[in-house]
Amino acid sequence: MNNVIQHGGPFQFVAASYLVEIRHERARNLYELLLHLRAVPEASVFFHTFQSMEAHHYTSFSNDFAQWVHSECNDVRLAERLGAVDLTSFPTIAEVREALTALIEDHVEQDPYAGARPAAEPFHYCTLETVTAPLDLTATSVAELAAGIRAISHQTLHHHFISSRLRPRLMVNDFSVWLQSIGLGELADEINRIDFFTNTLEGVRQELLRDLAPYEVGNA
Repeated sequence: MNNVIQHGGPFQFVAASYLVEIRHERARNLYELLLHLRAVPEASVFFHTFQSMEAHHYTSFSNDFAQWVHSECNDVRLAERLGAVDLTSFPTIAEVREALTALIEDHVEQDPYAGARPAAEPFHYCTLETVTAPLDLTATSVAELAAGIRAISHQTLHHHFISSRLRPRLMVNDFSVWLQSIGLGELADEINRIDFFTNTLEGVRQELLRDLAPYEVGNA
């Protein structure tokens, strides 16, 4: 949970900026992709799946691994299998890693030549350092939360609704944590079920506002 969210207190919106760090792990084929995927920190797995999700709303695949396998390895079958993984169905990054590695392992076992075939361009593993600062924007009611969600940038929305799921499990976003703390558990569960896997951030914003709207008058 974000440390600027106090139990039962106001919700503090934060500005989030991101610094991408390119790690030393580099994959030139599927075997190397698999080798490094087993060992890189969870933050790197998160970066190449959840953190990059918004970018992939404009491509054919939902994560960096699937996109690279398709574009640089020209392996459509594996790319489709990796792209079909529903990231939102896993409660931890460890389980996301296990699902992805299992698919690659199965693929290269069936076709060892595909595992060793050189990619057109290497895959560079990355992590992301997040820097946050409190905004002059808080919420003490559902109406104020909705007003804040209308006003915040996509980066702040991504931080509170998607990136927050790395802290410490993938199941809960910051808005739901706060709503739960003020006794609105049903609403918290409802917005936590919003599909960000196939949605854009603007689509997520609109669904959040739709779900919050019935509660705004009684919790103004």
